[in-house]
Amino acid sequence: MNREPYILKETVRGIQSVAIEDELLGSRQIFLTEEVNTSSCASLLKQLMYLEQSAPGEEITLYINSPGGEVTSGLAVYDFIKLMQSPVRTVCTGTAASMGSILFLAGEKREMLLHTKIMIHDPSCSASIAGVKPLEVQKKVDALMETRKILCEIIAERTGRSIKEVYKKTKEDTYFTAEEAVKFGIATDMADHL
Repeated sequence: MNREPYILKETVRGIQSVAIEDELLGSRQIFLTEEVNTSSCASLLKQLMYLEQSAPGEEITLYINSPGGEVTSGLAVYDFIKLMQSPVRTVCTGTAASMGSILFLAGEKREMLLHTKIMIHDPSCSASIAGVKPLEVQKKVDALMETRKILCEIIAERTGRSIKEVYKKTKEDTYFTAEEAVKFGIATDMADHL
């Protein structure tokens, strides 16, 4: 049974039970602590839109501990963050892997806690090719290679690394410690405050 933690808060209506996430949203702190998918990204987009409208230009902190997931939904959040007036600070609080690392890269300030990790790699295809005709397979491979190009261009642009260096790192699962991520340019700094 997974229940969200609540706190008791005194309001004009008396003592009320308030979800911690709601309280933190009020201080412009949001979380991605699950797989990147349609549902988690819809929730992130709604929170980002709300915070952007409520105080445009004020910093938002997005804490990430995610194994990654769906590219299309993740890129929708990435693109939205890049269009916002409010600067977004991303903080890795565990592991930001795969699409989680791309969302981490959306931050202007990208900070890592001491014992966290980032993982980048090429996208993969989860669809079976059993019974699929050769030209259909080629179409899927072409689409996968286009996705690879898009993701590697984001990594290269955000880290200042050449696309060739990024392709070399993403051809297999590459993990970075916090110090390595700062050195490579994925993170801008180690977190010194929350």
